[in-house]
Amino acid sequence: MQVLVTGATGFLGTDLCRRLEESGHAVAKASSANCDLTAADSLDQFRHIAFDLIFHLAAWTQAGDFCLRHPGEQWIRNQQINTNMLAWWSQRQPAAKLVVMGSSCVYSPDGSLREEEYLEGQPTPSLFTYAMTKRMLYVGLKALRQQFGLQSLCVVPSTLYGPDYHLDGRQMHFIFDVIRKILRGRHLGEPVSLWGDGLQRRELVFRTDFVKALLLLADNCPHDLVNVGAGEEFTIRYFAEQVSRLLDYDASRIVYDTTKYVGARSKCLNVERFRQVLPGFPLTPLDEGLRQTVAWVVAHRDRFLQPIA
Repeated sequence: MQVLVTGATGFLGTDLCRRLEESGHAVAKASSANCDLTAADSLDQFRHIAFDLIFHLAAWTQAGDFCLRHPGEQWIRNQQINTNMLAWWSQRQPAAKLVVMGSSCVYSPDGSLREEEYLEGQPTPSLFTYAMTKRMLYVGLKALRQQFGLQSLCVVPSTLYGPDYHLDGRQMHFIFDVIRKILRGRHLGEPVSLWGDGLQRRELVFRTDFVKALLLLADNCPHDLVNVGAGEEFTIRYFAEQVSRLLDYDASRIVYDTTKYVGARSKCLNVERFRQVLPGFPLTPLDEGLRQTVAWVVAHRDRFLQPIA
């Protein structure tokens, strides 16, 4: 197949492209280095290719309190990115199936985080703008399917983790930030201070598992929206204790700073639909996934121990 991937050099995109190429597909890769999706003509460079499948992973966001500090820019840039993608797809590549990334932050924290609630209720206030751009992306898919019969799928992942995380100066997702701080505490003697009281809960899914599931869903999912996650969540304190054990660090020395931003208190996706579509799909156990992730960080510890800007 001919496949286009936006966000091709990101943490998810890198592994997805690798697996597509290993399966014999021809992959066109769009990244911020070669394709500014905020420009309406950015995708014209691929006009000579008739794509069978498009994965739209690109988004302008970062972890931590980034959404809180950049709501206006997030609205403009992500709306430009998504509108340009939808317009180009519908006008130039209508035969392709479009698979886009949703976000767990779209769901109201008061709901059960099941797919039927994706457009219902209010997202967490600090994530509201980014969440609404993801809702609008999904509404766009539904509108284009309704009018033109275009094929699409929105996949909503829980937080991805695993080896080969991108170290590009952006704010890290929580689990990598926890590992980095504990590693620096272990080797540099720095105090380890984690944001919040440590009782906020998070769900993780191993990146390689998610990529395998994503490819299967692209081929087999009868729905237009599906959550992909482990179906269970743990406190930040639990993650910190597990990482401390793997790095031989005394977890009792960790300080929890309740003055810092914590985002949603809980984010655990309802994955009943995922398990129905892909029954028996194997997921890497959390302890094994953490072991592999921490081992990768240790192998690249010089990069994590560099001075923080």
